[in-house]
Amino acid sequence: MSLDIGDVAPDFTLKNQHGEEVSLSSFTGESAVLLVFFPFAFSGICSGEFGEIRDHMSDFDGAEVLAVSCDHFFANRAFADAQGLEFSVLSDFWPHGEVSRAYGIFNEDVGVAERGTSVIDRQGIVRWKVEHGINDARDLGAYREALAALA
Repeated sequence: MSLDIGDVAPDFTLKNQHGEEVSLSSFTGESAVLLVFFPFAFSGICSGEFGEIRDHMSDFDGAEVLAVSCDHFFANRAFADAQGLEFSVLSDFWPHGEVSRAYGIFNEDVGVAERGTSVIDRQGIVRWKVEHGINDARDLGAYREALAALA
């Protein structure tokens, strides 16, 4: 399934690194969402990308950052703790990759999410997205620009 800019973002409920359920729809009317899919906790590229997000959280004021991987929430907890991540790191572990598939970012050959990012506005509409392969890092500046365009 392909998700296009202007589409309603598929709702989901996933466990965060603390085992708490987080639903995308809970942010509707409250805040924009930066939805960041990533393939592997503890990989070099993922650690670098989330270190940048962590170190520049003030750039995302007014937006909720949600990271999503197909790793189990226990692995996400270890990753979040090791990286000092205070935003939700969500587990798309079971049914395996269901949310990643809904966003058109699941890599069937490897069994993980590709590097996909969506900016979802307060009404739950996808306003921007970028997709990269597993080995291609994303540009944090592009996130800033996309969120600034919502203001």
